[in-house]
Amino acid sequence: MNNLIVLPMVIPLLVGVLLVFYRSFVRRQRWITLTFLIINAIISFVILEEIQAEGILSLHFGGWMPPFGISFVADSFAMLLVLTTNIVSAIIVLYAMPTIGARREQHYFYSFVNFLIAGVNGSFLTGDMFNLFVTFEVMLLASYALITLGGTKPQLKESIKYIAINVVSSSLFLIAIAYLYGTLGTLNMAHLSQRIAETEQTPLLTVISLLFLIVFSLKGALLLYQWLPGSYSTTPTAVAALFGALLTKVGVYALFRTFTLLFYHEQQITHAVIGIMAGITLIGGCIGAIAYTNIRQIVSYNVVIAIGFILVGLALMTETAMEGAIFYLIHDMFMKALLFLLAGTMIYVTKSEKLDEMSGLIRNYPSLGWMFFISMLSLAGIPPLSGFLGKVLLGQAAISTESYVLLGLSFASSLVVLYSLLRVFMNCFWGETIISEEEEIPLGKNILLPSAILVVITFALGLGTEGIAPYLADAAETLMDPSIYIDAIMPQ
Repeated sequence: MNNLIVLPMVIPLLVGVLLVFYRSFVRRQRWITLTFLIINAIISFVILEEIQAEGILSLHFGGWMPPFGISFVADSFAMLLVLTTNIVSAIIVLYAMPTIGARREQHYFYSFVNFLIAGVNGSFLTGDMFNLFVTFEVMLLASYALITLGGTKPQLKESIKYIAINVVSSSLFLIAIAYLYGTLGTLNMAHLSQRIAETEQTPLLTVISLLFLIVFSLKGALLLYQWLPGSYSTTPTAVAALFGALLTKVGVYALFRTFTLLFYHEQQITHAVIGIMAGITLIGGCIGAIAYTNIRQIVSYNVVIAIGFILVGLALMTETAMEGAIFYLIHDMFMKALLFLLAGTMIYVTKSEKLDEMSGLIRNYPSLGWMFFISMLSLAGIPPLSGFLGKVLLGQAAISTESYVLLGLSFASSLVVLYSLLRVFMNCFWGETIISEEEEIPLGKNILLPSAILVVITFALGLGTEGIAPYLADAAETLMDPSIYIDAIMPQ
């Protein structure tokens, strides 16, 4: 069973290479990608169930036991995100099939999507800091190709900023790893946790932890998010949905893993800084979501707000906060994909990204309008949709720790999310329609189906919270008690 752990990374990696040889067979590329993403999702669910039965699973390549070899580790936290990644990716690929365009498809779009997913899944599963860097780079190299695919002027302009920021953050990542190895003599996460506990996190290690905080904040858009709105608003809709749903979440995962397993001893420094950064991120994201009239920019700033909200859970550092943050992270991966798909579809039918150039769309496209309305309610945390439980749990944790400033900012941000998306809904879907019957672009089921699936998922997560609760509790317990992770990995 442990050998299955490597498959969520290996399968998309091999499929990506295979599709290079099918450049001219676009239809074949589509269905191979979709089929293997579904297979990957099934494998991920099987692994998740096995974790509930047997505990944390690990795979040590070549038989080299920690801390000497390369390890993959699957706990509930990692596998929940891997499963979500594969489901979201399959839905986005379904949307990309009729919308991305033959030119991009023939220039290895599906190969790069598979490489991106391989990097994301590998980042969630690796048990080694250096291999976390390697899988990050696999993901980023694929994203460099996807952000420039098509070669439009806005894409190329924003890609320079995106690539430059990530090159800098990757350089800092290597420097941080070098300092960590030079100080502790290991890079295996479980072994690092043991070594740091033995030294009780010296001031030097606290400085190194802050360097990791800068690195993962750049990659996860915590405070250092200035690159995100432009980069996400110039790419094709399917690519923007992939980026919005997955890329920043890998940085968020790295922050959670690093500051619960490794650097949790000086919380009055590290977690206080994370709390301040999360609060400022919430404020900045709210300002951007209100200030802009470009739909893609508004949606992008909603990504920033969600990052700040999720990282409040890490700053609070209680088991309830962890459960809320993990659930909201899963919810946000689905809902940001939905929001980007809906916004892109609106732009497709109106040929405009400006609020004041859209009106009355609900008369022409009622299904599109009501799906946008549901996504708005879900992101604002209205029950019984999936955004509600995460907000309640984080609110309870903030009250129990008397973190009233973070509590106020978190729930004020929910009102801003509601206002920013309600403004889009009222401006774009109500009023006199701007599209005549002759100009109306028909939306086939193949375009609306992916969004409809995501709408069903937000209801399913909201109404079926009892079903996912044991996985959340197990994931939160593992994050709050590093000894569970260590005992499952290190030889006794």
